[in-house]
Amino acid sequence: MSNALKCLLLAVALLLLACGEVWNDPYPRQEAGANILYSAFTERPKHLDPAQSYTEDEITFTAQIYQPPLQYHYLKRPYTLIPATVEQVPEPELYDARGRRLPADAPAEQVAESVYVLKLKPGIRYQPHPAFALDEKGQPLYLDLPPSALRDKFVIADFAQTGTRALRSDDYIYQIKRLAHPRLHSPIFGMMAEKIIGLKELGEALERAYKANPDAHWLDLDAFPLAGVERLDELTWRIRIKGRYPQFVYWLAMPFFAPVPREVDRFFSQPGMAEKNLTLDWWPVGTGPYMLTENDPNRRMVLTRNPYFHGETYPCEGEPEDAAAGLLDDCGKPLPFIDQAVFTREKEAIPYWNKFLQGYYDASGIGSDSFDQAVRINVGGEIALTEAMQAKGIRLLTSVRASIFYLGFNMLDPVVGGHTERAAKLRQAISIAIDQEEFISIFMNGRGIPAMSPLPPGLFGFEAGEAGVNPYVYDWVEGKPRRKSAEVARRLIAEAGWPNGRHAQTGEPLVLNLDTTAGGMGDKSRLDWLTRQFQKIGVQLVVRATDFNRFQDKLEKGAVQLFFLGWNADYPDPENFFFLLHGPEGRARHQGGQNSANYQNPAYDRLFSQMKALENTPERLALIRAMTRILQHDAPWVYAFHPKTYVLTHAWLKNRKPSDVGNNTLKYQRLDYRERQRLRAEWNQPERWPLFLALGVLVLLAAPIAWLYRRRERRTAL
Repeated sequence: MSNALKCLLLAVALLLLACGEVWNDPYPRQEAGANILYSAFTERPKHLDPAQSYTEDEITFTAQIYQPPLQYHYLKRPYTLIPATVEQVPEPELYDARGRRLPADAPAEQVAESVYVLKLKPGIRYQPHPAFALDEKGQPLYLDLPPSALRDKFVIADFAQTGTRALRSDDYIYQIKRLAHPRLHSPIFGMMAEKIIGLKELGEALERAYKANPDAHWLDLDAFPLAGVERLDELTWRIRIKGRYPQFVYWLAMPFFAPVPREVDRFFSQPGMAEKNLTLDWWPVGTGPYMLTENDPNRRMVLTRNPYFHGETYPCEGEPEDAAAGLLDDCGKPLPFIDQAVFTREKEAIPYWNKFLQGYYDASGIGSDSFDQAVRINVGGEIALTEAMQAKGIRLLTSVRASIFYLGFNMLDPVVGGHTERAAKLRQAISIAIDQEEFISIFMNGRGIPAMSPLPPGLFGFEAGEAGVNPYVYDWVEGKPRRKSAEVARRLIAEAGWPNGRHAQTGEPLVLNLDTTAGGMGDKSRLDWLTRQFQKIGVQLVVRATDFNRFQDKLEKGAVQLFFLGWNADYPDPENFFFLLHGPEGRARHQGGQNSANYQNPAYDRLFSQMKALENTPERLALIRAMTRILQHDAPWVYAFHPKTYVLTHAWLKNRKPSDVGNNTLKYQRLDYRERQRLRAEWNQPERWPLFLALGVLVLLAAPIAWLYRRRERRTAL
């Protein structure tokens, strides 16, 4: 046999011997069977500095690293604030303009200041980091570094020495000051400058200092006083807020108010650091359960367990159905459960989906291309996994997002606007005619629920069932809401002065204009569908497509008639949705306002002012009910839908519960990584028959060659 043939057969044999291995595993061999969660991200995070970061792509990472004073209970709904690093959720002390203490139920107009006192739990420590490394004299080891010391430093791990220290109240104060830093451009500075006493003045002082020395690499914020934030001792600090603002506690659960140590800020501000992406914006430093150990936002991000994190345990309470779902099985166990989380960037949906099916991602959303493969909708409208998904033990987790999409009417418009009963009936008729159930079914694969008001489920004041139904759009029939008929809508539009869609006196047709962008109502099929909805009541709809900037300019000037927008909760409080229809927020009248409908109803505004200043009490619920009824009657919006999130998880991923506002959820999740390894091997067995076929073909091809070779050798010997 020739040497070439021998090598060929040997290579085939080696391939056959390797058939027991998983050939398509995208991860390093040493990670096999490890306690590592695998996930993906589609958009690269731009900011990881807590003073700047404000997007969903970024909080996936920052929420696991930083610890604001407060957090949300993982399992309870409505969303409930609980302590994170502080001993208790602070109750504000109220004071009048003379500095006299007021009772907790004092009217908002009497409150000049709200004072929040926060006290840290002792023993919380930062992740290991070179900024905390000290020399034998107790001085920072990596400070005032010459450029030559940074030649071989490209990532944080290149600094050989690390240290840690205890969390202090000064770190929270320092971060609040950073919100006013002129170089950071914090997205919440303008808002917080109107709330936190002295923050606006601090911003002005820092701006002057920066202009006086523009080449300075570091501003020592400890040298600048902040009147409204005061250190009481090493573990305690006080924040003073203008007036009464109960929603401030929700901000204390966001990374904006997470601690940043002075020495970390100084470490990263050294010359030469920024050029190598050695910044807090690239390498966050926190006390949370995880730390960022690999940052390649175009390819891979890795979170690793913080060895100094301790003291938190898995919750023992939740919603009634949580126990049956196994979400209380780890009650009281120390957190976190997972050692490491690897996030791989996936720019295309199909590879992401296929890797999930192969077991290489532990959870996945459902794209439109894979929806039918994953989910089926039964005759009664119930959602269920397909048999293929069930066979793999995959679970479907659904939740209604704290969001709303709506079709807005410009209340300043002479046709669709105004506060007369006839104008309200026109808007009510349009609200009935647009069949949201059909829209959700056709364009969203059922991933949404029709909205009855601005308030989504999961927030205080939302009411399900008959109590929450919009009576101007729905009837309650046999225990379910039923959209009123097109005949009712046509009767209302006739009572509004437009019988059959024509003006009662002039016969002029009713033509309405919808301003939209590619990110608004979207593509042609959706707009065609919407046009047909208006045609049901004899109304002609004209779509005026425009670019985003032009669309925003029209909204600012009130130069629209109809428009489509959405809103995601900044925090889970009804004020964060009802303020979108508060008169003083009217966009055409007040710069920066968010009330794009320019709706103004004195009765509603009065109730809103009372409601926003209250805690979640029966009195507040009564106000919300009254406000909701006003909005349902006046119909400044067509309350379209609240989107649903669909997430698929493999059976080996435990304790996964969707949350829209509690983002620090990685620490609660647990993996049965041994079962994952077994199923990966089972699901990814290589197909052996092509190799055997190839071997047979090679043998058939090689046989004549071997015969000829042997014949030639015999002739040579003779």
